[in-house]
Amino acid sequence: MGLPLRKSKVAAPPPACPLTESLSLLRGAWAPNVIWYLSAEPRRFGELRHDIPRISARVLSARLRELESRGLVTRKVLDTSPPSAEYALTPLGRELLPAIEALARVGRKLIDQWELGASHAGARSRPRRVAV
Repeated sequence: MGLPLRKSKVAAPPPACPLTESLSLLRGAWAPNVIWYLSAEPRRFGELRHDIPRISARVLSARLRELESRGLVTRKVLDTSPPSAEYALTPLGRELLPAIEALARVGRKLIDQWELGASHAGARSRPRRVAV
């Protein structure tokens, strides 16, 4: 049997961490990608599916709803037949773009380093056979 859990004597919860709050806006698979593809202009659902081919319709729909509920994306219903909606970034959503761009730059550097390391390792040893 474990020790009994003691009650906290702290009167109030700690203040929210700004970094944690900012990162929570980007939680969820594909959220940064959706924001990135909305950065240039408003896009319809099908256009976003085309922009991000590996995302399923179900996940894209969930991400768009989440981003809309967080105030990062707006949804405008278009008067077309069949009905369609257009998604765009809000001013708050646009504020995340520099952070996403910075993360992408770091990611590009990491990929370049890994590729450079792989090419150097390949020059020193025989290429490995991969079972198919």
